[in-house]
Amino acid sequence: MRTAEHYFELPLDHFGGDGETITVFAREYVSADHSEEAAAELPWLLYLQGGPGGRGNRFPALGGWSKAAARDFRILMLDQRGTGLSSPIDRNTLPLRGNEQDQARYLEHFRADSIVADAESIRRTLGAAPWTVYGQSYGGFCALSYLSFAPDGLREVLITGGLAPLDGPADRVYQATFRRVAARNAEYFGWYPQDREAVNRIARHLRETPEHLPDGSRLTVERFQMVGSFLGGNTRVDALHHLLEDAFVGTPDGDRLSDSFLEQVRALVSRAANPLYALMHESIYGQGEATDWAALRVLQDHPEFRPDVPAPLLTGEMVYPWYFEQDPALAPLRPVAQLLAEKDDWKPLYDPERLAQNAVPAAAAVYSDDIYVDRDLSLETAAAVRGLQVWETAAFHHDGIADDGEAIFGRLLNMARSQSD
Repeated sequence: MRTAEHYFELPLDHFGGDGETITVFAREYVSADHSEEAAAELPWLLYLQGGPGGRGNRFPALGGWSKAAARDFRILMLDQRGTGLSSPIDRNTLPLRGNEQDQARYLEHFRADSIVADAESIRRTLGAAPWTVYGQSYGGFCALSYLSFAPDGLREVLITGGLAPLDGPADRVYQATFRRVAARNAEYFGWYPQDREAVNRIARHLRETPEHLPDGSRLTVERFQMVGSFLGGNTRVDALHHLLEDAFVGTPDGDRLSDSFLEQVRALVSRAANPLYALMHESIYGQGEATDWAALRVLQDHPEFRPDVPAPLLTGEMVYPWYFEQDPALAPLRPVAQLLAEKDDWKPLYDPERLAQNAVPAAAAVYSDDIYVDRDLSLETAAAVRGLQVWETAAFHHDGIADDGEAIFGRLLNMARSQSD
């Protein structure tokens, strides 16, 4: 493959700001099968990754969906604002904005509506015709915003595991996903019944014995429960068993958690690499009302996930206030997170009337057992978008494109193209 790096100076506030700009980075990927002259004539595909708060993928080589896409497209991989090389936000950079209120106001400009405005500015700067957008997970949420506010910039839209509810409150999202995660726990422990006791043993141990991750922070039961992120995978779910099977080692002080286990858990529970995920996560469901720690509120209806019960279930994507107490990368950001949770005047992220009149060819994969983006809510949204074709499948979980991205991409592209034939 060949790559090219692009930097763009774009408005912080596309909707009436004072002229302040931020830097937005994107990397272009082109298959070496195309000559430079032929590649220059290829149409663009913009990939919007999951998140919020994750930088664009860094490909060591084209493979899976990107290999399939590169046959017919130039791929533009966007570092969404605040991530990667796009004016990154973390505990070190955010204080440059001023006090906590100033920081919270700054972060208001880092949701899907601003990401879409960035994309349109970039498309025009590149001189590109309406392009194809491929959105995975949160990238699919952004694609729905694109269809709402800038459909003239779109040739077609492909979405995998990313059909967001078009209205609130955030509570309905977590009511659905808590049920999905509970069912996935039951399925997993049915495959590996010995792991039910392994999880219980680790939880008991953490209540009685201080254990610390390599970054020096304490591993609590609630942080350990975050290894449930493996449950959202198709083949990746089995890696959870491999993590648990060698958790303990014998020491002069009795059984302790191994360094290998603690290092693997650190990589799963730390938000040092993507602090925006924790800061902005509930805001992606905020439309005119405060989210106010919706996941914590809904947790009260699902006590089986509480860390103090004898056999706690493993958790999913939910974000809780204690993240900002126990994670060193997030602790300095706790006051800002609280201000964002209390914000009650979020702008709409979607335009239901325009979506009901949509004329852009669009296709979406909905995963029947997705623990992150609920199937029922996804189908509700799909029915509200005119012309959106849905492929529902139980063959994959949320990260389906990591397992068979080439086939999934090809199927969705064919579905979208059939609408314009």
